[in-house]
Amino acid sequence: MADTLTPGVRRGYALGSVATGTFGTVPGLLLLPYLTDSLGIAAVVAGVIVFVPKAWDVVLNPIAGRISDRSSAPGGRRRPFLLKGGLALAVCFALLFAGPTGPPALAAAWVVLWFLACATAYAFFQVPYVAMPAEMTLDYAERTRLMTWRVAVLALAILLSGATAPAVVDAFGDEQTPAGYRVMGVYVALILVVGVVGAWRGTRDAPDHRVETAGGTLRDQLRLVSASRDFRVLLLTFVLQAMGVGAMLAGVAYVADDLLDSAAASTILFAAFVGPALLVTPLWERHAARRGKRSGYLIASTFLVVGALLLLVARAELTAVVYVAAAIVGIGYAGAQVFPMAMLPDVAAEDARTSGENRIGVFTGVWTAGETLGLAIGPGLFALVLAIGGYVSSTDGSAEQPDSALTAIALGFSVVPAVLIAASMLFLRRYALDADLTTHP
Repeated sequence: MADTLTPGVRRGYALGSVATGTFGTVPGLLLLPYLTDSLGIAAVVAGVIVFVPKAWDVVLNPIAGRISDRSSAPGGRRRPFLLKGGLALAVCFALLFAGPTGPPALAAAWVVLWFLACATAYAFFQVPYVAMPAEMTLDYAERTRLMTWRVAVLALAILLSGATAPAVVDAFGDEQTPAGYRVMGVYVALILVVGVVGAWRGTRDAPDHRVETAGGTLRDQLRLVSASRDFRVLLLTFVLQAMGVGAMLAGVAYVADDLLDSAAASTILFAAFVGPALLVTPLWERHAARRGKRSGYLIASTFLVVGALLLLVARAELTAVVYVAAAIVGIGYAGAQVFPMAMLPDVAAEDARTSGENRIGVFTGVWTAGETLGLAIGPGLFALVLAIGGYVSSTDGSAEQPDSALTAIALGFSVVPAVLIAASMLFLRRYALDADLTTHP
């Protein structure tokens, strides 16, 4: 019954994280400062612009999951969606930063339109992609190994896109020059294509354990999915953590420019964040094998909280401390990706086993909708904190910021994420499926 996947299939599947990591990182990192410091859009309005297209995915992702559940394509139930949705995402992303710079209303409308298109295309890539592990293997431990590969590639994708996208913007102007953003959009689109095609080709020989597609309406399936207590608590945990991570991503450029007085600091922050993640990801896999996934997830979340709180001291004279704190966050982030990504297919596969029906796509659609919502709310919360602090928007990034705005940047980058992640741990403690599966795999 259980399957051990070949290294080639694991690597091929993991390549999809080049796309998910890149699209999850770059808009969260650069879109808000692009709106406030290049297009001159007020922080609150910019926060709404970032939020609305991703909120659309809350509605769309379960629908995408249901559509992929019902697919009978000869190339596989999920795989054809990877190529079609992923390539459409790459095209839309290139157009996202290619619009007019004024007047502000027209520039904002362009961003909203193409970010909506990006969100739509991404839903039909991400949902089938995340659903695949539950059908690729029936083995509890193999799913953790598969996610270890995925998170290692995810960390590399975050490093590549998060460190180089701002560098491309600067190479063709600066962080306030639209031309630099346009080149960056094309550059990131090419990275997306690499991940999409790699995952599509790399999983062509993956097993496909299909069960009968569940009947009933989408509303019926959503009701049944929501009845799973383990899924509910796992989802709430992940959404709250996504909100915290989203707020931190949105704050990187502001911390680098306004608190550390160095545009290059954003690249160093990402290196400090991702480097430890690459090193400790295999250790998190070992912990899961010995003590279970929930235990590891709780410990990783603790690292996230401690690291986030230490980031409160972000100032130019304490740069070394900031980088150490970022490394602690990176250690926690690696585990906070490995464990929930491995626990989700456990929940979905257990439901399929007990019900005899395939609701995996619906589970995944709700999950990715929650993740997307969290990553959208996070930057929105950060933008709200900026607005409360009196942050001054401009079209060239030269506005002098009051002390209250600098304090707001520090709080939005550290305390807000720490509180959200700490709250998520209260839900995680109620997750019970892990103990059942480790006792009866």
